[in-house]
Amino acid sequence: MFSREHRSGIFLLLLLILFGQLAYFFLSENLFQNKEIKEDKAWLLVQNEIDSLKQIKTNSKDTIYPFNPNYITDYKGYKLGMTIQEIDRLHAYRKQGKFVNSAKEFQQVTQVSNDFLSKISPYFKFPDWVVNKRTSTSEKFHKFLPKEKEKIIQKDINTATREDLIAVYGIGEKLADKILLEKEKLGGFVSMEQFQFIWGISLEAITDLQKRFFVKNTSEIKKIAINDLSMKELAKFPCFNYALAKEIVVYRTMNNGIKDITDLTKIKGMPNEKIKIIALYLEF
Repeated sequence: MFSREHRSGIFLLLLLILFGQLAYFFLSENLFQNKEIKEDKAWLLVQNEIDSLKQIKTNSKDTIYPFNPNYITDYKGYKLGMTIQEIDRLHAYRKQGKFVNSAKEFQQVTQVSNDFLSKISPYFKFPDWVVNKRTSTSEKFHKFLPKEKEKIIQKDINTATREDLIAVYGIGEKLADKILLEKEKLGGFVSMEQFQFIWGISLEAITDLQKRFFVKNTSEIKKIAINDLSMKELAKFPCFNYALAKEIVVYRTMNNGIKDITDLTKIKGMPNEKIKIIALYLEF
């Protein structure tokens, strides 16, 4: 049906199609392999970067800076690894107006394990006066030690001078001035137990104060008429503030006056740890 020229043309066309298919097959395979190699290299670079970031994260540790353990918050305690119960014990202790002054006291209050204590105690930073009280043996602190054969004659704390207070073990010039200022604000001391609520006075100093002084007479101290004074006048008393003065006025209005110390314990915001001392300044 076809001439010789037609058959030759068809045969040549078939050869061209065959060579074209073979060329496409080999060329496309090489292009695909090159593309895969490029993609693999790109993924390897990304993966190496991810692996390096993971390694940095694995090797990194949270930096702990020196801190005063008395002011550990819920979040800080959680970050350190403390349990909720351990944090609550510390907060309850602080609400009493007390402070931990050593790693040992911190463990006694919070009941943390020895392993945890050894881990974080190197980062504890206490005030200088606490550190100096424990470690300093210089003459500056030795001069506060009472002499062995010194005969101590007790005096009325409300007549004590600055020099009398400086003679007490653990009390220097600044603390002596602080005590005198506190006495001036209150109009006088009514109990030797008050000194445990003055920040900076150590237990040893309180013990020596009780040896040297006593409260002789409180009759000259002007008492606060808690049922008569206005909210503004009550707020001026050092043991009260405006919020507490407001609660006092509300309570006495609703209960026909405040009759005794039992009523004081029912007032919202009243510092119960000081309530016996506060009651001595009040007139019911």
